[in-house]
Amino acid sequence: MAKKKQILFPKHIDILKHMGENIKLARKRRKLTQQQVSERADIVRSTLYLIESGAPSVAIGAYFNVLRVLGLQEDFLKLAADDEFGRKLQDLDLL
Repeated sequence: MAKKKQILFPKHIDILKHMGENIKLARKRRKLTQQQVSERADIVRSTLYLIESGAPSVAIGAYFNVLRVLGLQEDFLKLAADDEFGRKLQDLDLL
């Protein structure tokens, strides 16, 4: 089965690029090389490069493992944690 390519709008690509840059900066602050992080995350170095570039084609598990290596795995819990729009929709349903 062919892998389906994710299509994103430019503003969403920018968000992923920003996240990748944040991951890259976190790695550099810890004075870790791409080789060290990729080995510890059990991914190839080219995948880490894609993550640090914000590539949407990389599996979310690979992103998680890189954050785990950097000690930032708890940041995953912040994803969609503050669902303000969803709570507003829920409140409208209650009326």
